[in-house]
Amino acid sequence: MTKDKESITGSFYFVIFHFAIIFMLIFEIRIQLSNESEFLVNRSKAGLFHVPKDLSLKTTILDISQNYISELQTSDILSLSKLRILIVSHNRIQFLDTSVFKFNQELEYLDLSHNELGKISCHPTVNLKHLDLSFNAFDDLPICKEFGNMSQLEFLGLSATHLQTSSVLPIAPLHIRKVLLVLGDTYGEKEDPKSLQNLNTESLHIVFPRTKEFSFTLDVSVSTAVSLELSNIKCILDDNGCSYFQNVLSKLQKNSRLSNLTLNNIETTWSFFITILQLVWHTSIEYFSISNVKLQGYLTLRYFDYYDTSLKALSIHHVVSDVFSLSQSYIYEVISNMNIQNVTVSGTHMVHMVCPSQISPFLYLDFSNNLLTDLVFKNCGTLAKLETLNLRMNQLKNLASIVNMTKEMKSLQQLDISQNSLKYDENEGNCAWTRSLLSLNMSSNILTDSVFRCLPPKVKVLDLHNNRIRKIPKPIMELEALQELNVASNSLAHLPDCGTFSSLSVLIIDSNSISNPSGDFFQSCQKIKSIRAGNNPFQCTCELREFVQSLGQVSSEVVEGWPDSYKCDYPENYKGTPLKDFHVSQLSCNTTLLLVTVGVTVLGLTVIVTALCIYFDLPWYLRMMCQWTQTRRRARNTPLEELQRTLQFHAFISYSGHDSAWVKSELLPNLEKEDIRICLHERNFVPGKSIVENIINCIEKSYKSIFVLSPNFVQSEWCHYELYFAHHNLFHEAFDNLILILLEPIPQYSIPSSYHKLKNLMAQRTYLEWPKEKSKHGLFWANLRASINIKLMEQAKKIDHT
Repeated sequence: MTKDKESITGSFYFVIFHFAIIFMLIFEIRIQLSNESEFLVNRSKAGLFHVPKDLSLKTTILDISQNYISELQTSDILSLSKLRILIVSHNRIQFLDTSVFKFNQELEYLDLSHNELGKISCHPTVNLKHLDLSFNAFDDLPICKEFGNMSQLEFLGLSATHLQTSSVLPIAPLHIRKVLLVLGDTYGEKEDPKSLQNLNTESLHIVFPRTKEFSFTLDVSVSTAVSLELSNIKCILDDNGCSYFQNVLSKLQKNSRLSNLTLNNIETTWSFFITILQLVWHTSIEYFSISNVKLQGYLTLRYFDYYDTSLKALSIHHVVSDVFSLSQSYIYEVISNMNIQNVTVSGTHMVHMVCPSQISPFLYLDFSNNLLTDLVFKNCGTLAKLETLNLRMNQLKNLASIVNMTKEMKSLQQLDISQNSLKYDENEGNCAWTRSLLSLNMSSNILTDSVFRCLPPKVKVLDLHNNRIRKIPKPIMELEALQELNVASNSLAHLPDCGTFSSLSVLIIDSNSISNPSGDFFQSCQKIKSIRAGNNPFQCTCELREFVQSLGQVSSEVVEGWPDSYKCDYPENYKGTPLKDFHVSQLSCNTTLLLVTVGVTVLGLTVIVTALCIYFDLPWYLRMMCQWTQTRRRARNTPLEELQRTLQFHAFISYSGHDSAWVKSELLPNLEKEDIRICLHERNFVPGKSIVENIINCIEKSYKSIFVLSPNFVQSEWCHYELYFAHHNLFHEAFDNLILILLEPIPQYSIPSSYHKLKNLMAQRTYLEWPKEKSKHGLFWANLRASINIKLMEQAKKIDHT
């Protein structure tokens, strides 16, 4: 059980690597298939025991990996004539007959890795580009003679516990880009050291069994290989210093084409780790990478020979040691004095790094994901040629110390100090960056606004995202060369002023606290080619209107994430609304324009209402209603008994004889039908009395005196007398008993001078106008009846009848 666990653990990283290769190749093939006919079906992790029967005939990519399928039959994929990619990895298939693919002539990619395959039957079927049979249970290499016809084969994955030279011969004529060979747990018992020499491949990856010490003599120096990767190297018990693996590495010198070497998942001693570095140092290898290393034992100090090397780049990733009393300074010196251009040491818990003893050729140094402090490379003048330095994910705290560190690096152009705990105190006054620095990444620290007062003067790319910046202070140093600024995930409330960053072309300011960005930003920042300002709490009010309009006028290629990342956060009724759907009129946002518009509207309405009033004679209706209201009010305010004491008639009518036709045909019928008693001289004057006496008696016995005014009226002498006596009675009785009806318009000049009372009355009193329109007659009569409506005493009625 323990060995099984070790095997699973040891293979973990290589399974991941294997998947990465698969996905990269799928991606490449999908690019080639990126047309309208491509049809992807993904049934992975679906608990399948058989190939699904409901697959579309259009299927070009089928993924049925990570299921429980135990066999493949011709009928399963017979109808899939367009199938190009088939992934059946991580299932339970034990036997494969390649004739099942005879109807799938377009099949290019077949992945059968991580199954239980022990046998394979080959037939001339398809010409694959990618065939993966790795991580299976084959004893011998599953290479059929038919494989020799796969002229387009680019990747071949194999598994075996026994290697024989004859097994490789069928594919010897092929030029394969990459071969993956996974050796079984029992490999080595019948090993043929020369079994791989006939391989014709550019890249070879061999996964050794992890269950035992490395004791293989396999010659991996394939003459055509440019890249070699070896996984699962365990040698910690060999008294001869892991001689087997040392012998394997020494044979690499025979292959002058080999330039890339990668060692994965190594478990060895500190001393042999240094030996590996020394062995590779004197080969033709230019790029050497070691990852996932577990080191044991103590380190024996010895001389490291730096001469005669082709190495250009060394990468060491994820080193774990069980020894804590180790002299680390020796390791630091070995690395720092390497006369190569590129060195990467990451994930090693390294706490310090010394300066090279002399001017170093280092151009690129990556010490990310370690435990380096502010003391690293202090006063390090020997790194004068260094162009790129990566100190990401360490224990850096004081920015001023880092600034001081760069002063001696005269060629430094790129510096990454992100994901540390950096602060800057502007009171320290030390801000003398190396003037060569062009790209600076200080993201994911605890820097504040003060950092803008301490930046490299010629920096072009500046990354400050995920810090504690609230605003860009003024004044700050002029960054005329700055082209790209990333201040995302801070607490900025405003877009920066391009007056400070005159060359700015890329701005990343999303996930801040910007609520009302300036509408003239794009006008002031003419050189902006890309801006990402989404995921901010935009306040969708009038202040945002101009910014939204300016966004709409800018190309979507310039505004990244538009419109999905730009949404309203306030007010509540707009929350979640995309800015592209937020519309507010200019009128509601411009107070002056609003007042002018309201004023013009009111004026227009006034003109329209006035015109309508004139057209429909509304003033006449209003005057009539006003008169009716006043009459009703006076009637309520005058004591009823006083009115009824001497009254016999509701109204006395005074008119010119020329207007008698209107009086008898219109006035009398409309009043008397409502039981209104009218006094007329023609029927109510008492014979024998003088006309004047009759006029006075009728006026005194009437509640109202109605005068029908017309040009004829002013020509009648008796009408003048009647008006005089009625006006006299008006002042004598102290109540309003006159009703003037203007039957026809009377020009002022036509009224005789003796009718001065009439002139005064018409100037001072409201009179009723007889409307010519028949539709207005109803209101006229209602108003007139209301003004003389009073209940006369029965006694007065009787007296009148006698």
